[in-house]
Parts: sequence; C-alpha cells; structure tokens
Amino acid sequence: MSAFDVEGMLLKNSELIEGALDDLLPKGDAAHSVIYRAMRYSALGGGKRVRPTLTLEFCRLAGGKIEAAIPYAAAIECVHTYSLIHDDLPCMDNSDERRGRPSCHVAYGEANALLAGDALLTYAFSLAAENPFADDGRNCRAVSVIANAAGFDGMIGGQVCDLIYEKSAPSFEDFMDMERGKTVELISAACALGLVAARADDGLFAAARKYAYCIGLSFQIIDDILDGDETGNTVLSYMSADEAAATARDLTEEAKSTICAYDGARSLIALADWLCGRKK
Repeated sequence: MSAFDVEGMLLKNSELIEGALDDLLPKGDAAHSVIYRAMRYSALGGGKRVRPTLTLEFCRLAGGKIEAAIPYAAAIECVHTYSLIHDDLPCMDNSDERRGRPSCHVAYGEANALLAGDALLTYAFSLAAENPFADDGRNCRAVSVIANAAGFDGMIGGQVCDLIYEKSAPSFEDFMDMERGKTVELISAACALGLVAARADDGLFAAARKYAYCIGLSFQIIDDILDGDETGNTVLSYMSADEAAATARDLTEEAKSTICAYDGARSLIALADWLCGRKK
C-alpha cells in the first residue's frame, strides 16, 4: 500500500477552511472595523489547520456531507485562533511573534487583540448555531460541544491550572489533566463536530473521543520535546526526551487502534503518525 499523503490532505483541507474563513469573517468600513482587521489578521495568518482537518476527516469517515462540516470547522478554528491571541498577550505568555510574524497585540495593540480574541470566540458560536447546511438539532449540539471544550472545565480550566502550576509543581497526574484541558478538549471537540455534521452513531463518537485524547496528549508531548524546555510546565519535567517520545508513540498506536476497524480511517491513522513524527 502506498504511503498516504498527509501534507497533501492538510493542504487541501486548509484551502477549504481558508476560503471559508475569508468568506465568513467580517470585513468592511464600520467605525469599529479595526476589530475586523485584527480578527482576519490572526485567523488568516497561516497554520496547518489540524483541528478543522479533524472535523472534515471525521465527517468523511462517518459518510457525511462535507458542506455541513465546513461551518463547524471554521468555528473550531476561530476558537483556536482566539486562544492563540490570548496566549500571546503580555499578561499570559507575552509572545511577540506568532507563525513568523508579529502577534496580534503587537500589530494591533493589546486592547484590540484582547477584543479580537473575544470576538472570534463569540463568532464561533454564531457560525455553529447558524450553519445553513445542518438542522437546528445538530447546530445546537455543535454549540454545546464548542462551549464545553472551550469553557471552565476545558481549555480555560487547563490554562488556569497552568498559571497555578507556575508557582507550585503539580503531580504528574495533575500535569496530564492540565494538558487534557489545554490541548485535548479542543481537539476532541474538532473530531466530535465532524460527527455531529454527519449524524454519526454513538459508537463512532466514543471511538473519536479516545482517538482525540490519545493524539491530543501525543501532540502536546511532541511540542514539549521540540521546545526542549525542562524548567516549565512540560512533560520533560517528569521524564527524559526519549521516554517522552516513547510515550507519544504508545499514545499514537492506541489512537490508531480505536479507529482502524472503520472503513475510510486511513487518513486519520496517517495523520496520527504524522503528528507524532513532527520535527517542528
């Protein structure tokens, strides 16, 4: 069997999402249009679009119509972009660069960046609720999926723990739970949204949750290895880089085993391997 072209798949899905975001994000000459420009600057600023790709690929896996998944994929990318804008702020990670160019707060000022992140988060709910290619029931479920992933027990909860653990080192179990909130929950939501779009059965939702949990933790472990920081809240505070890499590989194999029985899972299996094998 020939190798699956993961980067080609990512590029194709990225083009779909980039086009959708370009069409859907606000533009114009309103008095407050600086916020439009700041939203578009960050959301259209590149990236591999892994999360929306998961939405599209899980929709395909479940036999759904891709047009029903695209608004949900755009919504999850808006949430991800909001989180990056806020992570870069001086009160958080204080990062002046994102994806090879100035962070939103450097380009548009701290206040506008804060508001652009807020605007992207709230717009994500609008995109999901008003998806014209899905019925009200699916759209309501999509809103709930996004809210739970991004909220106080999801991404925000994980970030709060990260701040707390800057002052007191957590146990390994607490560290992994922090990573679940910061990283895994949004990846899990991305997978679930594709299944919502496709009206998938409960069994596939369960498999997607397990797959997302495993690739989400593997994804974060590889990020920590590539960053090489042994002093902050990273997996390298608990194990060597070789041990961490082995853990990521084990998680990847577990992720693949949860979906390998489904016809059409080849792209998701290859994506799991690709994410674990990243060098940057």
